[in-house]
Amino acid sequence: MLKAYKYRMYMLKAYKYRMYPNKEQEKLFFQHFGACRFIYNWGLENKIRTYESGDKSISRFTLNKMLPDLKSEHVWLKDINSQSLQGATLNLENAFTRFFREKKGFPKFKSRKNPLQSFSVPQGYDVNFETHKIRLPKIGWVKTKLHRRYEGISKTATVSVTPTGQFYISILVDDGQEQPVAQHFDENTTVGVDVGIKDFAILSNGEKIGNPRYLKESLLRMKVLQRRLSRKQKGSNNKNKAKRAVAKLHEKIHNQRNDFQHKLSFRLVCENQAIALETLNVVGMLKNHKLAQHIADASWSSFVTQLEYKAQRHGKTILRIGQFEPSSKICSKCGYYNRKLSLADRDWVCPDCGTHHDRDINAAINIWKFALDKQNLIGI
Repeated sequence: MLKAYKYRMYMLKAYKYRMYPNKEQEKLFFQHFGACRFIYNWGLENKIRTYESGDKSISRFTLNKMLPDLKSEHVWLKDINSQSLQGATLNLENAFTRFFREKKGFPKFKSRKNPLQSFSVPQGYDVNFETHKIRLPKIGWVKTKLHRRYEGISKTATVSVTPTGQFYISILVDDGQEQPVAQHFDENTTVGVDVGIKDFAILSNGEKIGNPRYLKESLLRMKVLQRRLSRKQKGSNNKNKAKRAVAKLHEKIHNQRNDFQHKLSFRLVCENQAIALETLNVVGMLKNHKLAQHIADASWSSFVTQLEYKAQRHGKTILRIGQFEPSSKICSKCGYYNRKLSLADRDWVCPDCGTHHDRDINAAINIWKFALDKQNLIGI
């Protein structure tokens, strides 16, 4: 007799903290960054060589069995946490999985010039909220700003460094709470959202949320810093200082944009039971060189990602309509299709019913209507 098993979906949440290592610990951090990068490139080279020779693909388990011999050849690898090295082979395996399943691009060799370096610590670390320190294998107790407590089972921790030299640790936690069931929604508790450049988000209720354009606001300063960087002698300390100044400004813009999007996405998720979005081909839109900088500054993809995981966490629903739905060209009152509408037309009058439309608000209303008609939804 077969038994029916109920699978429960549990919530995994990441907590990110700022770390303040001393000079010796910084040195150990960069040794771990370099070692994990070395193992990743070594594993990628072995996979490519195996493929070219016509043999069966080599797995990460086989690579892990080869690590002891590699440590004998490169003695400095013995100073590195062994599980962090195995984490590098796991990252390589995941990269190939994304390549085959999602066609995300063939894995590339990692460079020491990559602005973001990281290594993982699957287990064996301790967190002390009283002393504000975290103990990492092979490194010791590191001063950390533990501004939030968490409860649950600690999973993999990831240590990273930003281009400005700031160290962070991200701890994945299983809090034991089940994923909330999606709440009921109807036309009164659903909002349509159309993203744009002039206004960042336009809601189907007529509200427009302005685009802060953080990159545009800092563009003049960015040009000055980049000119200074280009004049510095290669390999000099002044070159490194100028490079860090550019990185600091980029980091400031990123933090401003991230803060704005987090607040807006949280507000939308809290105020509505369902959010209707249009699927956008952002990669294709970036090929328009006249709008590419503005589109990149808006960062719609990260905003949608934040909406999706916040909605999942709070039991709300994200409705996605196809990217080829003519949301801007259809009259939201009578359904007339305006074929002559161009990107330059910000408002228009329906020749059939005489309704005056704001292009963006009309698109948001249509997204809301299309989403409530289930035949137009994707992935539901």
